[in-house]
Amino acid sequence: MAAGPEHRPAAPRRPALATTQSRLSAQNVEVRRSARRSRTVSAYREDGRTVVLIPDRMSAAEEKRWVERMLDRLDARESRQIRGDDELAARACELSRKYLGGRAKPRSVRWVTNQNTRWGSCTPSEGTIRLSHRLQGMPEYVVDYVLLHELAHLLEPDHGSRFWALLEAYPRTERARGYLEGVVAARLPAQRESH
Repeated sequence: MAAGPEHRPAAPRRPALATTQSRLSAQNVEVRRSARRSRTVSAYREDGRTVVLIPDRMSAAEEKRWVERMLDRLDARESRQIRGDDELAARACELSRKYLGGRAKPRSVRWVTNQNTRWGSCTPSEGTIRLSHRLQGMPEYVVDYVLLHELAHLLEPDHGSRFWALLEAYPRTERARGYLEGVVAARLPAQRESH
């Protein structure tokens, strides 16, 4: 039987709520509502899950829409920004040349997944630098700051005045420190992080 004018093919369907819910479960998403937050929505990765911060007054439908949007943004940002160990080592050399006169010469620079209380660490006697995988996906200037911080430890092992003087050349030191402090402050329960 031929299709008459009243018979039209079905329009493509939007993803069902079940699809959205399965994506959220698969990505281990935690939504935190705040009465202090009036309009802004933000998200970050933490300990294998995604934390989305939303205003308390937001409806369930708005929450779902914003969570999807923030997951998409984080995925896009991370796909652009994650460097491998070789790229991280090359960036360390570039930062050493630019801000430390090339004096900091690490033997190895790599990402690690076992640093949950620090952003980075350095063993000056071995010339090794390790950055926490939790930095992956953070803004580039923040990763650069942590990398430069660890490079400075190759020259000055402690956090004395000579150490901080080395970091004065990096123009985004205070901004990066503020960003990391904000990430720490947003964690529940609050935990203290070392550099």
